[in-house]
Amino acid sequence: MPEHRFPCDNCGAQLVFAPGQTVLTCPYCGHVQDIPAGGAEEQGVALREIDYSDTVARMERGAVYEETRVLKCPNCGAETEFPEGTQATVCPFCATPLITGTGVHRHIKPAALIPFQLSEDQARRAMTDWLGSLWFAPNGLQDYARKGRKMDGIYVPYWTFDADTTTTYQGQRGDDYYVTKTRTVNGRTETYQERRTRWRSVSGTVARFFNDVLVLASTSLPREHTDALEPWDLSALAPYRPDYLSGFAAEGYQVGLEDGFALAREKMDRVIEQDIRRDIGGDHQRITAKHPVLSDVTFKHVLLPVWMAAYKFQDRSFRFVVNAQTGKVQGERPWSKWKIFFAVVLALILAGGAAYLYQWAVANGYIRPQ
Repeated sequence: MPEHRFPCDNCGAQLVFAPGQTVLTCPYCGHVQDIPAGGAEEQGVALREIDYSDTVARMERGAVYEETRVLKCPNCGAETEFPEGTQATVCPFCATPLITGTGVHRHIKPAALIPFQLSEDQARRAMTDWLGSLWFAPNGLQDYARKGRKMDGIYVPYWTFDADTTTTYQGQRGDDYYVTKTRTVNGRTETYQERRTRWRSVSGTVARFFNDVLVLASTSLPREHTDALEPWDLSALAPYRPDYLSGFAAEGYQVGLEDGFALAREKMDRVIEQDIRRDIGGDHQRITAKHPVLSDVTFKHVLLPVWMAAYKFQDRSFRFVVNAQTGKVQGERPWSKWKIFFAVVLALILAGGAAYLYQWAVANGYIRPQ
């Protein structure tokens, strides 16, 4: 079980990774230590694609396993690897206190990660701007942003999948055409164009190579929020090194490899359907059958950086996430019932005033009713 320590050469304290740089810094004395640059061989090994079928069949070949110490949240179930020495903290996903106790998570070792590019201050500014743009948010939410509460930097687990696909299909193509018709309106005969559709059977084959289909391997965050953090620049992936995790938490994956591939297949199927519709052409398309064949399926396990804040309001937890590469923000938000109530009252007052003015203007001849 790996124990990763990065002591400061000056004072012995734990060094932490500095976002946007390739150094570790000491939070106490300011000492800076470079992270060794990996060579081309290390980069190639880390970013190589692992054969999916081989790994599923034997679960040992092509995938390197590791065991990490984790704190498991009793509320949301997240299993998070925290910096060494952490015994009591707060779950970054739901703000539930975590008190001592450790577990072990055995998993496929990450091949690569995107190091944090935004500092906590930069992420907080992005989140504050986003919170400030929300309508009908409780005042407490704005206070939360202004007070600069601590944010948690977390590496979130993802799978990426590559696959070559060839899909045969059967369906129908619909082409619109128009016929001239007549009708009687108010005693007058007029002509008009009626649209009709001519259908014919079609079949064909489409092919597509999928590269780095990204699948969230966590169930601790709403998928719609993490999906909204995309796109990620995966060209910035660096070989996995524990140095990048120093000072940050890393969540163990909860969505296994096969379940992750099933989610990737759903993404691929949606794209393949679009390809088929384009191949059919015409004004309308009906797909009656499709038969995708996948080959050369490979995968990687990667970690992507997210700054996170959890806010409790009326006994509910609300989470905000910031893409620590781009600064994009997503999150849950509470609504202020009082603000909504007063907004509705104000709207009714304005609508009533407008109606009164309209009636007054009509009565006094300023406006001719339609």
